[in-house]
Amino acid sequence: MPGTEAPQAAELPYDAADMGLLAPSWAGSEVAAVTGDAGYLRALLDAEAALTRAQAALGLAPERAAAAVTAAAAEPHRHDPRTLALRARAAGNPVVPLVADLTAAVADRDAEAAAYVHRGATSQDILDTATMLVCSRALDTVLADLTRTAGALRRTAAEHRDTPMAGRTLTQHAVPTTFGLKSAGWRSLVLDARERLASVRAALPVQLGGAAGTLAAFHAYAEAEGGPVPAPGLGGRLLARYAAETGLAEPALPWHTLRTPVADLAGALAFTAGALGKLAADVLTLSRTELGELSEGSGGGSSAMPHKANPVRATLIAAAARQAPGLAAVLYGSLAAEDERPAGAWHAEWQPLREALRLVGGAARDAAELTAELRVHPHRMRQNLDATGGLVVTERLVAALTALTGRDEARRIMDTAARRTTQEGIELAAALHDALEAARRHEDGAPAEAPTAPAPSDPPAVSSGTPAPSLGTPAPSSDTPVASPDTPAPSPGIPPLPAARLRQLLDPTDYVGSAGAFVDRALARTENDPQEPV
Repeated sequence: MPGTEAPQAAELPYDAADMGLLAPSWAGSEVAAVTGDAGYLRALLDAEAALTRAQAALGLAPERAAAAVTAAAAEPHRHDPRTLALRARAAGNPVVPLVADLTAAVADRDAEAAAYVHRGATSQDILDTATMLVCSRALDTVLADLTRTAGALRRTAAEHRDTPMAGRTLTQHAVPTTFGLKSAGWRSLVLDARERLASVRAALPVQLGGAAGTLAAFHAYAEAEGGPVPAPGLGGRLLARYAAETGLAEPALPWHTLRTPVADLAGALAFTAGALGKLAADVLTLSRTELGELSEGSGGGSSAMPHKANPVRATLIAAAARQAPGLAAVLYGSLAAEDERPAGAWHAEWQPLREALRLVGGAARDAAELTAELRVHPHRMRQNLDATGGLVVTERLVAALTALTGRDEARRIMDTAARRTTQEGIELAAALHDALEAARRHEDGAPAEAPTAPAPSDPPAVSSGTPAPSLGTPAPSSDTPVASPDTPAPSPGIPPLPAARLRQLLDPTDYVGSAGAFVDRALARTENDPQEPV
């Protein structure tokens, strides 16, 4: 029908700008701004201006040329990133068209100064240096957010040092732990990430090698202008001065195909994403409706379900953590670069590195917000700790019973009791009472009858009669602390288990081992760190 045809793709309005519509994990972040096309353009211009200033400082260019190039480079608005991107297709990188435009802009100010734009350098010198500038600016923001996150987790770990909760392994209740210890563990990973990124940030190097890593062109220009033959150390002095002008580190060698800086950065970024991802994974699990132990301070809503308060910050961090390792793999793959400038390996780094910076920058921002507003629900932690009817302390009971029955028999008794608790829903204290009675009858030669579990208000004692050593005290006749299939039990009979002692053993809050001490130990790691807010 006339007038109902869909418009062709070429007729649709088109804007290539990526604002992060499908990347809420980094949209609107400071790192997104630093790593965007405008941020990269600024860094490219900064790299060009710094190079001319470095040459002027060594007498390789007039001071007025350095001033003219610096002034022209300070006007990034005169350059259109989209136009540069399209023109970059001709040479394979954006430096070539940018140099042409910058040269024209300098010529408008000083015709003679235009000759010193990009003189002696190659495109990779400028793009690599600009990339290191972008990375340094992005990492400054990431490090600040990690510091905020570590400070929030310090406060949480201290506040909940002794808050009991269920430790979980392979999705199941294991033994009791504390939320303070879990928080201290998150913080430890955040500090590990901060240390790695800070180390990489301090080592980000300037790049300057000329056409093939020898800086021969700078020697040639110096000779052509009638000066003395440059000393062999000219390249090293120029490299040092260029590093000083950019604020980047001075490398020992040009690193056109020695991509250690990029690989180190890739590893640190992937580690940081994973470290924050661990925090997010735990928050996502513990904020499930059926657990309810944590919740985000400002959960996200749903387009369909009014009751939802989704853990959005943790979700976005988890998404970043799943993407970063693949990006790091691409960057590691670029280490295998041929010749003095590879075809493809260098080019393959650009977008993955930028995306890794964005993802980690967004994740660090979200982690700082998440930990600052995290809501902890100790009452739900205690309810869940009691949900298995005492099974969460079976490890402790095995250890205590071993002193009375030998290890193998203790494990058999606890396996029987735990199985009944799981399958029949009775309390562990009652199931343990029955299992011990059955074991005693078996030892006395009586037939083992299926026990009927009592339901006392207090855990029953194992037996009456002559008092026996309390749990944890070896039987007097025992010479062998651990039983095996080839050795007899430590005592001829199973001593009774007093009710008071059983109540103590079944209390999960009394079985957290060194959790509190480990929290203290973890928090002491940065007690003198002026960066971390307390």
